[in-house]
Amino acid sequence: MATVPDTSDDDIRRLNRDSARLEAETRKLMAEAAKLTAEEYKLLAESLKLERDRMISPWLLLIQGLVAGGALVGAGAALAKLLTG
Repeated sequence: MATVPDTSDDDIRRLNRDSARLEAETRKLMAEAAKLTAEEYKLLAESLKLERDRMISPWLLLIQGLVAGGALVGAGAALAKLLTG
């Protein structure tokens, strides 16, 4: 038959103190894990945004070139009209 070991009040207090310390450490580690997960999601969103920008940039360059070309043509036409009278 198994016997229950004697535990003194000091042992119980020490066990309770150790248990409370371990619970506090667990809560701290869980909060840190949540913070790291949030940081991971933030970095993932930034990575996706940079990938989207990389895919769009050639089209933006093309559109900007067309706008600049149109502006040059318009300026040339206005200059020619000014000079010809």
